[in-house]
This record gives sequence, C-alpha cells and structure tokens, in this order.
Amino acid sequence: MKMKKFINDPTQLTSELLEGFALAHGDMIAVSPERLVTRVRPKSPDKVSLVTLGGAGHEPALSGFVGEGMLDISVVGDIFAAPGPPAVLEALRQAKRDAGVLFVVLNHAGDVLSGNMALQMAESEGIKITKVVTHEDIAAGPGTPDADRRGLVGCVALYKIAGAAAEAGKSLEEVAAIAERLNNNMATLAVAMKAATHPATGEALFELPDDEMEIGMGQHGEAGTGPSPIRSADETAAIMMENLVKAIGAKAGDRLLVILNGAGATTLMELYIVFRGVKKYLDQHGITIVASHVGELLTVQEMAGFQMFAAKMDDELLDLWKAPCNTPAWAVK
Repeated sequence: MKMKKFINDPTQLTSELLEGFALAHGDMIAVSPERLVTRVRPKSPDKVSLVTLGGAGHEPALSGFVGEGMLDISVVGDIFAAPGPPAVLEALRQAKRDAGVLFVVLNHAGDVLSGNMALQMAESEGIKITKVVTHEDIAAGPGTPDADRRGLVGCVALYKIAGAAAEAGKSLEEVAAIAERLNNNMATLAVAMKAATHPATGEALFELPDDEMEIGMGQHGEAGTGPSPIRSADETAAIMMENLVKAIGAKAGDRLLVILNGAGATTLMELYIVFRGVKKYLDQHGITIVASHVGELLTVQEMAGFQMFAAKMDDELLDLWKAPCNTPAWAVK
C-alpha cells in the first residue's frame, strides 16, 4: 500500500522535523546547525552533563528528553541513522565541564561507531567523560554478550534516573555508578504486529502476515524470536513478562519499574489492557510494580507493537525516578 504521511520533501525530513520541534518547544530547547538539541537554560557548570545520540524518526525519543532533570544535549542523525562523529564531538565539546560528561549510547552499530570515534577525540582533548552503553534487549536469549544486545526504550529510564542524579549534584563517578546499576538490572522485549515504512523511501521495514506477530523484533525490523500466531493481550503480557522477570532475576518481594512503550500505531487502549495483564502476572508471582509508565516514548513511525521494559528498583533509584524534570516529552513536578 502506498505510504500516507504528511511530509514535504523526503530529503528534508530531519531538517524540517527539527525546525518544527524548535518552534514548538523554544522555551525549553534550541537546535544548532550541527543538529544538536540543547537546553535553553543550561544546568550549573558544577553539575555533570548528559549527552546522547541517535537517528531521527523515533519521536519523541531521543531529543524530547532534553531539559531540566534529564539530557543536556541530544545529537540527531538522519531518519533511522546515526549522526556522524564530528557532530557528536561538537556536542561533547559543548558539554565539557569540570564536573564531567556522562555519554549515553544505545547499542546499535552506527551509534556505537560514531560514539566511540567522537569519544576518543574528546578524550584526547582532555574532556572528562564516562560512557554508558544501553543493551537491555533480551531477544537474543540468555547468555548473549552485552555487545550483541540492542539498546531499546531502557535509555529513557536511564536518562531520567542518571539525569536526576546529575541534577542533584552527584559526581561523575556517582552518576555513572547509578546509571550502570540501572543498566545491569533492566531488560526490554519488543513485539511487532505491523511494519513501519521508511518516510524517505516509502518502503516497509519488514513484512509480517496479517495473522502473525513477532516477539523480540528490533526497532527497525531486526530479527526476533520468530513469527507466531497473534495472541491475546493477557497471553502476550505473560509471555513477555515471564522472559523479562527471568532476565533480571526478579523474585517474590522485588519491586519493579515497568514501562509499556508504544511503537507508533498501537493504541493506548491496547497498551492499558496489556498493562493489566502485566500486573496480573506479577501479582501471581509476588512481585510489586512500584513505578510505571504507559505511552509512547520511543516510536518507529507507524509500526504496530510495543516494547515492554522492566527494571528492579531500590530506594535510591525510585527516588531519582520520581525526582522533578521538565522536558518537551516528560515532566515531573
């Protein structure tokens, strides 16, 4: 079927997206010619800054989380493509401060390549940086090395928690330790029912028959655990949460943060019904949901499906999750 989207010139998608984003949220963010999305009101220079990078087309991620209590700079690439190392290096230069920079990279080949090249150059210039790579996708199965696990919506939880720690004035070492504690206790699993189209080409990212879904599929159609017949909301919730609980070693008495992240075309009605199934499954196993979010944080155009995220929480992580923030896509008072 022919792609149906409200666009102008397909070659200008990212530029026009960022121009509109800046017009809509000019009280919070600014966009530079290098496609750096920055805070209009920078945090105090004695506090750690947070920088991330990633392709456009996943709105509100990643740039929707630039602002007080979360990111300081997001480096934007073309649709579904990593930005080049020069732009990332410029972001790290702008973020430079005595307190240091926490550099958050999602584990996708292009992001890691650009991030590593920029990191090496920044360190050679004397910029104080610690890198965290999110790799919480469990689709590849237990025992898969971190380097082979994709970064999905877990980055947003990490921006929120590490960003709150930085805003509170913690040192770079403390912020990085908190970020890694979350990173090592979180897991995500995605499910897809219908493909998105690439808005620049109109081509579908993958194909799935109308009566099938696939658990474990990546953001851009990367292989999952294989197609299966479409399951009910409760069945899907139980299958996915069972795998997530196993991956993070959650047991009776543990407290979880649970996020259901819509991929773009799945309705809130469906997500809330799935969340009900998640709660039912966890209640049966004596595990408590102490924090949650249901909605669209990291989308893939009009893909039908969602990402289910779970993380074990302690008192400090929970307090940081609940701390104030103010960004275009997320605000906590």
